[in-house]
Amino acid sequence: MNRTMNRVGRPQRRVARDLSTNRSWGGAKGLLLGVLFAALTHFGPDAGANETAQGDALGAFAEVFEQIKARYAGPLDEKKLVGDAISGMIQGLDPYSDYLDPDAYQKLRQEAVGRFGGLGIEVGMEGGAVKVISAFEDSPAWRAGLQPGDLITRLGEVSVAGLTLEQAIQHARGEPDTSIVLTVLRRGDAEPRVVTVTRGIIQSRSVKSAPIDPGYAYLQITHFHLHTADKMLGVLAGMFRQDGGSSLKGIVLDLRDNPGGLLRAAVAVSAAFLPEDTLIVYTESAVEESRMRLRTRAERDARPAEDFPKSLSLALKTVPMVVLVNGGSASAAEIVAGALQGHRRATVVGTQTFGKGSVQVVVPLSDGAALKLTTAYYYTPDGRPIEGRGITPDIEVEQAAIDAVAGVRPAAAEAQPTNAGRAACAQPSPEKAHGAKDAVVAPAATGNIGPKHGDCQLDRALEILHKLTVLVES
Repeated sequence: MNRTMNRVGRPQRRVARDLSTNRSWGGAKGLLLGVLFAALTHFGPDAGANETAQGDALGAFAEVFEQIKARYAGPLDEKKLVGDAISGMIQGLDPYSDYLDPDAYQKLRQEAVGRFGGLGIEVGMEGGAVKVISAFEDSPAWRAGLQPGDLITRLGEVSVAGLTLEQAIQHARGEPDTSIVLTVLRRGDAEPRVVTVTRGIIQSRSVKSAPIDPGYAYLQITHFHLHTADKMLGVLAGMFRQDGGSSLKGIVLDLRDNPGGLLRAAVAVSAAFLPEDTLIVYTESAVEESRMRLRTRAERDARPAEDFPKSLSLALKTVPMVVLVNGGSASAAEIVAGALQGHRRATVVGTQTFGKGSVQVVVPLSDGAALKLTTAYYYTPDGRPIEGRGITPDIEVEQAAIDAVAGVRPAAAEAQPTNAGRAACAQPSPEKAHGAKDAVVAPAATGNIGPKHGDCQLDRALEILHKLTVLVES
């Protein structure tokens, strides 16, 4: 399993410093009260305005802690007790804030560079169950048939009800080549299904490509990690050279079922297609230091190799472009789609995206653990909020087979109506729906992409690109 780390920046250093100054109580109690004090000071609606109320809250926590130690009938692990208390406080904020113990924090850092162990799914919590946002292609979960929108209610013999997201992730993980039995609820099923998944080392290959028509590039980004933008530019350069250096006519950027990843990577990918000093995304927050405006910057964004073709670098800023999205496109993927759409740099095609537009800052603690806190909300450059709404495609094309079987219903679908043009895909039989994702890799073997692969969203993207190319050339 996986969850997204979006931004590690200046706010986390300040909070971490404040936490460290409130450990004079010593031991577990000091950590608990230090975290509570920092939360009251930095995240309360009237931070610092009512010291009496803060003192009362600290006193109540201390009293409860001492009463448990003095009266509880069973054995107590003070460190675990404090960890549980912190988890409850943080998770009461929203579905994305969390407390990471030292092991969980270390694994999160490993995921950020694209290699980690587990099942290979991006998850969140919904209604006391683990909700699948996306299964990485060719991961153990993908091969076992898990779909976006699936709800996991049991991990082996352990019920998910009452677990935090981090606790559920820890139960799901284990040694490579060992198996875990998942109980899964899928929309449309009368009974829960039981799925056996064999764990493995997840090597996240974030950028894939396939040849389509001469002069046209197809890129799929499955996840945004540290080197995604550099790898994307490398793939484009390779395709350009293989095509004899002919002029680039159009790009399809496929962000379907991309659950997100690092904000820095999303900014760098967007910058490859936008002019210098262009606003990509901004945030709003009650905390001033969490507000930011991220623009393209040559010194910070992805750096092409020295031999990167200059003509290709210039073409990336102007050639016709289509971005494919669906209900599994979330977070960093929505930032890229929203930036390119907001500047009218690309036509967005597909279905409403997931609607995960909040900033999580990872705050390291002195004992090796960390807090993951929501500190702000993303907005597209033209002022549209992403959280709970998502990105509305310019041209809505239903991928009926995938969405119907997965039961995907992005939050944005409930938040606002869409006026985008609609087009419907031919619906393959349900038993072939999961295999429709194979259309991503089929072009490499066949040399083309077409209706026989059942990917009508991609067909529509190519149709749009050809029409845009004609308009540009005329």
